[in-house]
Amino acid sequence: MAPDFVTVVSGLPRSGTSLMMQMLHAGGLPALTDGLRAADENNLRGYFEFEPVKRLRSDRSWLPQARGHVVKVIHLLLRDLLLDGSLQYRLVFMQRPIDEVLASQRAMLQREGKDGGDPALLKKAFEGQLAQLAPWLANQAGIAVMPVPYHQVLSAPQTVAAALNAFLGLDLDTAAMVRAVDPALHRQRSPLAAAPRTG
Repeated sequence: MAPDFVTVVSGLPRSGTSLMMQMLHAGGLPALTDGLRAADENNLRGYFEFEPVKRLRSDRSWLPQARGHVVKVIHLLLRDLLLDGSLQYRLVFMQRPIDEVLASQRAMLQREGKDGGDPALLKKAFEGQLAQLAPWLANQAGIAVMPVPYHQVLSAPQTVAAALNAFLGLDLDTAAMVRAVDPALHRQRSPLAAAPRTG
């Protein structure tokens, strides 16, 4: 039986949202996607995106069809979800060190021949956005939140899969969810973690 709520995967860009979508979809939760953005060098297994999400601020009419599915929504659009009580949400929010997020974004833009902008300004912007989002989410009765550290997905996928199952109250295929995780795709690591030890 399909759940009577919308499962939302969110986080900063390049924080592991596509990986989480892959896990949940592999576990048996239908993903609301349109396949318009194909897999590429930046996301080898695909983006799992749904184009109408980008127009969430002006058109929420599609949201009821997301009930019983998982959909990816960028963190900046979470405030634009339908919050009139007609829908309940389970939000899986990916957490990744901002320095890694910026490194991943920079690598993606370089592969596309684009300029990534000033990392210091982007980092400050992301930190400010997350600081404002946390208290807002805490006050939304219709949104249950499960933070998921990106590194834990890679290092302990079985633990994360079991926690997701409990959070969603579903009987997902946790073995399939674990198989969806490929640590080799973790290409941008935090400078502190990657730096050689001295002394």
